[in-house]
Amino acid sequence: MFLTEALSFSVNALRANKFRTFLTALGLVIGNSSVIWVVTISLTSRDYILEQIQGVGSNMIWAYYEAGNQPSTAQVAADFLKLTDIEAVRRQLGNRVVAVTGVMQTYTSMVVNGRERDIQANGSDEQYPKVRNLVLLAGRFLDSSDVALRQKVALVTERLARRLFGSQPAAIGQSVKIHGLQFTVIGTFKEKVSSFGLSELSGESILIPITVMTYFVPVERVDPMYVQARRAADVPALTSEVRGVLESRHRPGARYLVDNLTAILDAAEKIALVMTLVLIMVSAIALVISGIGIMNIMLVTVTERTREIGVRMAVGAARRDILEQFLLEAVLISVVGGAAGILIGLALPLGVRLLVDNLAIPISPLSIFTAFAVSCIVGLIFGLLPASRAARLNPTDALRYE
Repeated sequence: MFLTEALSFSVNALRANKFRTFLTALGLVIGNSSVIWVVTISLTSRDYILEQIQGVGSNMIWAYYEAGNQPSTAQVAADFLKLTDIEAVRRQLGNRVVAVTGVMQTYTSMVVNGRERDIQANGSDEQYPKVRNLVLLAGRFLDSSDVALRQKVALVTERLARRLFGSQPAAIGQSVKIHGLQFTVIGTFKEKVSSFGLSELSGESILIPITVMTYFVPVERVDPMYVQARRAADVPALTSEVRGVLESRHRPGARYLVDNLTAILDAAEKIALVMTLVLIMVSAIALVISGIGIMNIMLVTVTERTREIGVRMAVGAARRDILEQFLLEAVLISVVGGAAGILIGLALPLGVRLLVDNLAIPISPLSIFTAFAVSCIVGLIFGLLPASRAARLNPTDALRYE
């Protein structure tokens, strides 16, 4: 029997029981669409998490004083990271780094919305916005002359600008008082990715030149120091070198924590991979259950069509023809159901892309291919038993079957 003839018989047989065929294929529709949705959600979640982590600062290394074994006040003060340490790291790492900067912190009282509040003030330099991926909203960032000349200029965060002056543009040129000194606001900014107060920046912060900040703190202490590597591949080696530079410049008993985002990024990728595998396994179980449904329905179909099988064998159909006929019907249900499931699975992320601007939802071609391949395999494997049973029927017994 030719393949086209077998395909025609299969289509006619399935059309004779449309509703049953639809219910049989429905499991594969759900299973395949679930696979694509699961992989899409996993990829989107992974990309979002990695983007959030990388948004804090790309290729970033940070360092700060951790502890010392001789805790006298003078010794501890000498152990703290200094502005000279920043210069030493810049000098020794050279063009392998994009930027090296540091932060000094204090708090100042300020009247916000009619109430006096403690506002966090951070001192840094012109390289800080580059390392921390800050977004300029109005005005300008600090430049090297602001730091070198100890200019009394400040930047305020987006939320603080609105609360103090009503809007971001209105903040430019205004004055704020920090520890009794007047500072001119030259810009407003925000973090590219919110750190939710887990970094030195909060929703209401002020940024001033680090050289001016030394006037307001009793002990010079850079906490933390940031280093941005030029290449991601250099981050592990530069982390060790930064630690070496700092330890060589301070007494042996001082300990400094020097770390980077590599371990966090690796952990996030591993977690995302495990989540994806687990969810795919759940979807695969749905596909297997669909395959069992196909096998069950095909067994019923063989029983219902026993007399038809006997007639076809009596007029010359070989057992192989019967096997191919029923196996083709099972595969046809799987392929149609799988294709419909893939289309439904793609409709959701593609629809979101069209409706929401600037939202990238990744679609995995591998998930589409895998879902379709599994559908075909499910139909082939679970259709084999009913097809074999049909092919093994005795023509005489089949003709007498009522």
